[in-house]
Amino acid sequence: MIQLPYIEPVFRPPSEARSLILQVTNGCSWNKCTFCEMYTQPQKSFRLRPLDEIGNHLAAVAGSGTPVRRIFLADGDAMTLSFRRLKEIMEVIHHHLPDIQRVSSYCLPRNLKNKSVNDLAALRKMGLDLFYVGCESGDDLVLDRVNKGETFESSAEALRKIKKAGSRSSVMILNGMGGQKYSEQHAKNSALLMNEGQPDYLATLVVSFPMGTQRYQEGFGGEFEPLNQQGLFQEMVWLLETLDLENTIFRSDHASNYLVLKGVLNRDRERLLDTVRQALEQPGSVPLRPEWMRGL
Repeated sequence: MIQLPYIEPVFRPPSEARSLILQVTNGCSWNKCTFCEMYTQPQKSFRLRPLDEIGNHLAAVAGSGTPVRRIFLADGDAMTLSFRRLKEIMEVIHHHLPDIQRVSSYCLPRNLKNKSVNDLAALRKMGLDLFYVGCESGDDLVLDRVNKGETFESSAEALRKIKKAGSRSSVMILNGMGGQKYSEQHAKNSALLMNEGQPDYLATLVVSFPMGTQRYQEGFGGEFEPLNQQGLFQEMVWLLETLDLENTIFRSDHASNYLVLKGVLNRDRERLLDTVRQALEQPGSVPLRPEWMRGL
């Protein structure tokens, strides 16, 4: 495929590995979460990329003859764009790549505050129908400590809008985000948020700090104590026990996870709980990802 002039680094969900990454914004308009270091470099300062520039990139892809069926709108905050701008982008996409089958994007809950269900339904009809929503937690105290700028209710409202529009949501929860002190309430309130939103996909990752914990500790007043392996498993038990989902594809297989879990909730909940409890109560009895293989 032709190499587009990206402003590096560029991130995407693992499931978008075969999608065309179309950078319609640069960076993240919020960019204040203390757990996130994705857009902290000077060149990643948030800005919109011009529509004619986006069109030129799509024209280059179309001219290369490379078949494209899926597109992921980057960077981390494409849904901050207005409905009108997103509609224009979708029109340009269909002009250059008429055979496109699906368009997706990261989506902060706040991105949907000024977008109606009808707006989202219109975008869905144009092909933009999958949103990767970084809820991270359903606990208001934890969300405040990490400067997420969201609450249980703001996240729930975004998920409800997506579902009412007939679109799909893929939600991420960060295992270990509340540390030892807030582990149980983080897990249980995150599960309650998922019960409210009924996402199509749910994934858990382990919160990681490749550049150190100083920013994170400041939000917790220095009281953050990371969970050890057993603490992470206990938090997963609380999460799974509280989840009440109708038909959500669940994955806990990111490279940051020690224990790989896959299933459909609630159908496979007891099987998954048995696996986690075994790992918790009988160390060494369940295969785990070795420390050297864990990462972002």
